[in-house]
Amino acid sequence: MLYIHCPYCGELREEEEFHPKGQAHIARPLDPDACSDEEWGDYLFFRDNPRGIHHELWVHAVGCRKFFNVTRHTVTYEILETYRMGEQPTITAEHPEGRPSRDAADQASLREGVRA
Repeated sequence: MLYIHCPYCGELREEEEFHPKGQAHIARPLDPDACSDEEWGDYLFFRDNPRGIHHELWVHAVGCRKFFNVTRHTVTYEILETYRMGEQPTITAEHPEGRPSRDAADQASLREGVRA
C-alpha cells in the first residue's frame, strides 16, 4: 500500500483515495487551428514513458477532489514529491537529488514516516 501526501489537504492518505490521470505538464498548443494533423495527434495521444523519474497528474478522488502533480520513479514506484497545480517540481531527471524548496523537509519526513 502506498501512502500519498495531498498538497491541498496536507494529509498523508492511502493510495486508494487517489487516481492517476496521466503525464503532467503537457502544454496545449497555443493555436490549435494552426496545428497540423500530426502535431495535434501528438498532443492528444502521445505521452512520455520514461524509465526513472516521471511527473504525473493525480486527483484526490475521495478527499478534496483537487488535481495535483506527483513526481514518481517508474522503476521503484516510489513517490518522491507531490506539489500543487501551477507549481514546478523540485525533483527532475536532470536533478534527481532535487532543488531546495519550502516543503522539501516536509516531503522527506513524510517518506521517512511511511517507511517506519
